[in-house]
Amino acid sequence: MTTQRHYSPFDRLLMQVSIAMRTLLPFSSQPYRPSPAIMQPDTQMNETDTHHVACLMRINHTGEVCAQALYQGQALTAKRLQVRTAIEHTAEEEIDHLVWCEQRIQQLGSHPSILNPLFYGLSFSIGVATGLINDNISLGFMAATEHQVCQHLDKHLKQLPTEDKKSRAILEQMRRDEEHHAESALNTNGLHFPALVKFSMSILAKIMTKSTYYI
Repeated sequence: MTTQRHYSPFDRLLMQVSIAMRTLLPFSSQPYRPSPAIMQPDTQMNETDTHHVACLMRINHTGEVCAQALYQGQALTAKRLQVRTAIEHTAEEEIDHLVWCEQRIQQLGSHPSILNPLFYGLSFSIGVATGLINDNISLGFMAATEHQVCQHLDKHLKQLPTEDKKSRAILEQMRRDEEHHAESALNTNGLHFPALVKFSMSILAKIMTKSTYYI
């Protein structure tokens, strides 16, 4: 027989600080799966392509920072244990994406966005807010977010140089995982968001992608 440990508010605060630090500090998180890029050959790209791919991977890295913050906020305010467990499981899988992108950015000679703390705080607040409203809305927001991420990944995959098989392997695996996460959220009674809400979310996503490409 197992018992569930109950954490005090202070315990949960310390846990959130620890997660935030591991998310924001370079190379402080450990992946559960090795990067798909490991099995791909090293190839040479010209300076322009290298810079562009590094910027794309920086966008994807910031997206994973936002995902960690969003899911931690949602898990913190989830009403049902089943929902909290599902969100925490998804967050664990997203850590792989975070680290893979971070590793690839370093290989390309670039750096993560300096705006990550800002986007982490904003995403965490959104996660807390959606969780406080309703579990089904929270899961629906997760699904809508993951669908948007899939769209961004599709665009990035089209922009990758043919010879960059490492970045392609990473983004393709991320694409499969994100689609699965979206389906899981909807299957756990996540709300299907209307087009207007998704459009509003896409505007916020564009702000993030445009800014982190350069900064």
